[in-house]
Amino acid sequence: MVTLDSVRAVHLTVTEESTAVTHPFLDLAPLSAGRFAAIEDRVARLLGTRQDVVVMQGEALLPLEGAIRAAAGPGTVALNVITGPYGQTFGNWLRDCGATVHDLAVPFHTAVTAEQIRGALAEHPEIDFVSLVHAEAATGNTNPVAEIGEAVRAHGALLYLDAVASVGAEPVLPDAWGVDLCVIGAQKAMGGPAGVSAVSVSERAWTRMAANPNAPRRSYLSLLDWKERWIDGGRKALLHAPAQLEMLALEACVERIEAEGPRTVMARHASAAAATRAGALALGGGLEPYVREARDAAPVATTLRVPSDVDASEMVARALVSDPGLPLAAGGGALAGEMIRINHYGPDATRGAVQGSLAALGAALAEKGLKADPEAARRAVEDAWDRPVGSGLSEAVTEA
Repeated sequence: MVTLDSVRAVHLTVTEESTAVTHPFLDLAPLSAGRFAAIEDRVARLLGTRQDVVVMQGEALLPLEGAIRAAAGPGTVALNVITGPYGQTFGNWLRDCGATVHDLAVPFHTAVTAEQIRGALAEHPEIDFVSLVHAEAATGNTNPVAEIGEAVRAHGALLYLDAVASVGAEPVLPDAWGVDLCVIGAQKAMGGPAGVSAVSVSERAWTRMAANPNAPRRSYLSLLDWKERWIDGGRKALLHAPAQLEMLALEACVERIEAEGPRTVMARHASAAAATRAGALALGGGLEPYVREARDAAPVATTLRVPSDVDASEMVARALVSDPGLPLAAGGGALAGEMIRINHYGPDATRGAVQGSLAALGAALAEKGLKADPEAARRAVEDAWDRPVGSGLSEAVTEA
């Protein structure tokens, strides 16, 4: 069985008969079509989907862009939901494809609601494509996809979902939610590398792509190439030589989630989010949750707003002096000065990572002369971590 440790570890072995050095990163046998297909099947089981799943040989931006360019064109009328920076990117791609785009932007400290989606669809009944991010790690919010999917399905539009951050941390159920294009990546809650991703595709989405004369073909972006040359051919011949390391790492990610149990993995992420929020509130020093309502907060990252006279980037730099490995980062772009992110996902969805991050922030606040209470934060984390997660999680998750 391949494990992430075996994929990541560097072991050099010199044989007695030869001076040649073997290396598990370099001396890998070619990945067979059968093994590739088996990994796709495991990803499909993780998502609880009967849709076609295509594993893509690149970071998740590859299928995210490929899916939009395959399904959208000059005749497309899209509702693009913006709850963070990726929603803005999707709108740009849609416009570049020639689509008519109606943006629904909500403040980054909240989440979009199904009522807002229904209102936009009623205002523009010609909408036939909806793009949405599930969890926005960059801003710390998460959107209620199950309710939104119901509204989009009733309207008859195609639903495109970026679940790169959320997969592994909270339920991602394309079939149950009516998601036609669901993109995932390994690098966040799944705890793997950034160089591999996957997309599940509904029959409706394949039909839309096949009818789109502008859909990429004979291209690395092309999903239709995979459909026609891989899926329709019975998954017997791969389009190109697969990236073995990334594929084996993706397989190991799924194996690890299966071994721990999806419910347990998601509960661990939910505990990390609740404990971080509680600990930050107890810490003080002028920090406050950037996402105002706990129900809108993502399980993968907690974002914090710093006092107006404090620079978030400087605060993070100070905090990382004691331990550069802590999952702390400043906000991106315009948010760099006002937002701190605690990225408690994957291997960092642990009590220790949360405690260490808040302790480091407490020390950085003290250096700035701001009053903080690290002991109160520690107690709050312990209390919140041991509190049972909401029943909605166990009801929504099905074992892989």
